[in-house]
Amino acid sequence: MADELLDEVEAINSIYGDGSLTLTDDESSSTYILKLPGDASSLRLQFPESYPSEPPLVLGTHHSSGGVRGAGSKDLSIFRESMGIVFHPGVVCLFDAVEEFSRQYEEQRGEDEEVHPPNETLRQTGEHDDKIEPSLEETTMAPPEWVMSEAVVENKSTFVARVARVTSPEEARMFVSHLLSTDKKVRGATHNITAWRIRSEGGSGGGGGGGGGTQFQDCDDDGETAAGGRLLHLMQVMGVWGVVVVVTRWYGGVKLGPRRFAVINAVARDGFVRAGVVVEERRRR
Repeated sequence: MADELLDEVEAINSIYGDGSLTLTDDESSSTYILKLPGDASSLRLQFPESYPSEPPLVLGTHHSSGGVRGAGSKDLSIFRESMGIVFHPGVVCLFDAVEEFSRQYEEQRGEDEEVHPPNETLRQTGEHDDKIEPSLEETTMAPPEWVMSEAVVENKSTFVARVARVTSPEEARMFVSHLLSTDKKVRGATHNITAWRIRSEGGSGGGGGGGGGTQFQDCDDDGETAAGGRLLHLMQVMGVWGVVVVVTRWYGGVKLGPRRFAVINAVARDGFVRAGVVVEERRRR
């Protein structure tokens, strides 16, 4: 097996989870099972000896997504189209093909219907911004040491992430509550998406590894459907522990569709790096 393929197998499994790309029982065939992200299908891929000079062959569906009639054929068609878009001779392509598949898959699921609170316009303009009274404990606590990401503006919507180290679920909730009760601009945003992961033992930094003790994790979409779960999944993939993250979005009037999830995760990733809880990753090409 070529070194490029070995490296790509390791990379795919580290990014999307163990078992995402596995060799079939017939090791001589260089045939793999690729489990596509989310609830999509699993596909059978065969890598020629000349890979990456030639693209992998997409042989067919291994398991259909959720047993839904016709879903396997649809996923197979999308992935083959994605492979054709991203493949360049001599460059490993599987990661880019999976990412392109995910983009097209989300678009075809119609996830451009963004859910906003009924009083969204009032929240954006600040015309209805009732003050949240902080608790006695919040008024006496030291302000959390939030580390902010770079702000990203996408089609008039502004996104920014705040990251803080925490040691308990109670502290994570208190930090979020303190932020909302003391920062009027954040409180008046359209969405404040949160996620946190905590281990009771073994340290609170990022980078994975270790273990022991009780583990806690939770998330909140705050009206941005599915965003909290995706944010929590990013923390799981990056091995982030002992951290609470709040991604704030001020909606600018233009729907972003699935692109909003990529921006939310991008500012969160930037926040994790700036806070020193992960080491910045370089995409392998």
